[in-house]
Amino acid sequence: MWLYAATIVLSAFLLFQVQPLMGKYILPWFGGAPAVWTTCMLFFQTMLLAGYAYAHLARTWLGERGQALGHMAVLAAALLLLPIEPSATWKPEGGADPTWRILAVLATGVGLPYFALAATSPLVQAWFSVAKPAASPYRLYALSNAGSLLALATYPLVVEPALRLRTQTGVWSALFAAFAVLCAGCALRAWRRGPAPEPATAPATDGEAAPRPGLMVKLLWLALPACGSVMLLAVTNQMCADVGVFPFLWVLPLGLYLLSFILCFHSDRTYWRPVFWPLLLLAVAGMIWLLYENVYASMILQIVGFSAGLFICCMVCHGELARLKPHPRYLTSFYLASSAGGAVGGLLVTLVAPLVFRAYFELHVGLWACLALAAIAFWREKRLRQKWRRWWALPLAGVGCMTVLAGAAVALALEARYETENSLMASRNFYGVLQVLEYNADSPQRHYYSLVHGRIVHGSQYSQDPLRHRPVTYFGVDSGVGLAILYRRIGKPIKIGVVGLGTGTLAAYGGKGDTVRFYEINPEVRRLATSQFTYLADSAARCEVIMGDARLSLEREPPQDFDVLVLDAFSSDAIPIHLLTEEAFDIYRRHLKPDGVLAVHVSNRFLDLKPVVYGAAEHFGMAAALINADDEGKEELVSSSWILVTRDKAFLQEPAIQGPASEPDASPIVLRHWTDDYSDLFRIIRWAAPDWRLWDSEEGISAKAESSED
Repeated sequence: MWLYAATIVLSAFLLFQVQPLMGKYILPWFGGAPAVWTTCMLFFQTMLLAGYAYAHLARTWLGERGQALGHMAVLAAALLLLPIEPSATWKPEGGADPTWRILAVLATGVGLPYFALAATSPLVQAWFSVAKPAASPYRLYALSNAGSLLALATYPLVVEPALRLRTQTGVWSALFAAFAVLCAGCALRAWRRGPAPEPATAPATDGEAAPRPGLMVKLLWLALPACGSVMLLAVTNQMCADVGVFPFLWVLPLGLYLLSFILCFHSDRTYWRPVFWPLLLLAVAGMIWLLYENVYASMILQIVGFSAGLFICCMVCHGELARLKPHPRYLTSFYLASSAGGAVGGLLVTLVAPLVFRAYFELHVGLWACLALAAIAFWREKRLRQKWRRWWALPLAGVGCMTVLAGAAVALALEARYETENSLMASRNFYGVLQVLEYNADSPQRHYYSLVHGRIVHGSQYSQDPLRHRPVTYFGVDSGVGLAILYRRIGKPIKIGVVGLGTGTLAAYGGKGDTVRFYEINPEVRRLATSQFTYLADSAARCEVIMGDARLSLEREPPQDFDVLVLDAFSSDAIPIHLLTEEAFDIYRRHLKPDGVLAVHVSNRFLDLKPVVYGAAEHFGMAAALINADDEGKEELVSSSWILVTRDKAFLQEPAIQGPASEPDASPIVLRHWTDDYSDLFRIIRWAAPDWRLWDSEEGISAKAESSED
């Protein structure tokens, strides 16, 4: 027993330890977008399906010895590919959709070892059911999920803070070799056992003991895990889009998703409908409210609320799935259908939803689907219907189900409409949801447009002079970046680099002879900046837009000698981590003039990025000054925080810079500087409710415009 258990626990541990590891490894290559993780999840779910399909076919067509020999061959081939490490040749160039490139880099880097791990659990459980026919193999399934949960819990809390990425890949590879030895031991036992003995019962009696699942049951085997997978990825997308993209927000939802599997398959008594069906109604209502109010909610409220809602939805989906688990004879086909459902859910969220929806509406669909599947489970349960024997009970229950489904559909549709309110144009691609919003259309002097990513404003422009040609929102003349540009000009043309295009607002600072060079990864941002806003076209400077991840582009370019280099590339509400590491700052130094200024935008609802920037500046012997711009009484400005980093310490002593500069506040201490191999977001999280006035696209400069009218 111990050999089977140890093999399954270690295989599950490695299976889920490698997911955040590989996701974090390649996240910087593809701009730090939330979709990098959902694409990784699609790959892992597809490989899990392939592993289960292989196990099912092996159990169907091969004897015990054939299965053992085939799986040992797979393990041997996987060992030849160790250690796992993605090849840098897959780093992208330009701003094309990287979905297929991500799938390719994962396939070449970890594909075969992951496939071997995915196939192990159903095969070993099947071998165990033959060796120990009196014992239930579903306990091993719960044990497998426990190993998976252990992997997810230890990665952000133990592995990520303690080990460099290359060390992580080395340790994982060594553990995979140990797993291969254990799995070979299980295979050798199956080999020695030889052909499985014929069943002692007659065919008719065996058939009565193991009825073949019907079509409806098989469809639910597919639909229930698909709904759970949609909810997992949709909630992860929602949290990453509004909070930030880092492994903890990948691991927490995935851990809760697996915990629901463990609880539901460990015991039939864990999932009790009278408890979880009312909780499902509360979860759906709570998540709809969070979707309405997420701009105003604190980070802890969003994480706890969405996580609790996801867990309840997954308990319903997986609890109903566990009630449908078949006789062990159909074990591999059950796992195959369940993994196919998970892969279908990943496919819908990763590839289909961006083509069909203008925003993250797959969460809306998933919430309604959970309610619908619960209703289907109610109506197909004969024992439950028999309890409602009065003539009026079943019609009343039917009306109740239809009312709940209709009410949820209306509430979700209204929330979806709210998401696109004031939207003139909306588009969605790999890098997220972009909208162009219009405000104050009835007031020409205060009429303006905003480019919004999710709920975060990425720039605005007034439609009429004199404000039309002015830099507004975070980039006004009193902001940190405005002061840096104005006081580095010193009577001669300057060269400005900007990481993150947005609406192209900083082109408004460009004069004749100046050069403003933008770096942008999202082709949709460039399209909207040039078609819906006029900063680039109106600028007197030479404006260039370089497509692709800014850091990769800067790595490949010769020194640009920027007078000012602006770091304003936001994914969700924060600058991607790979743009804030020591290696990234070393690249920025190479592209700055000796007296050049790096302006880092650190405005953020949930993360205090100041100590990270201060730490990098200190590491390179550079001076830094924090400039907080207050929007009070300044109609065109949104409050912002910038840190100016430079080797020219005299520049920071200029009265115009020193006057508005703030002393470093009591920010969390970063004990280790961030590098490509190490970052620790827990130390810089703001858990309190955000000051939504700084970032809300609907309450920003429009609210001040209305107050000035009053």
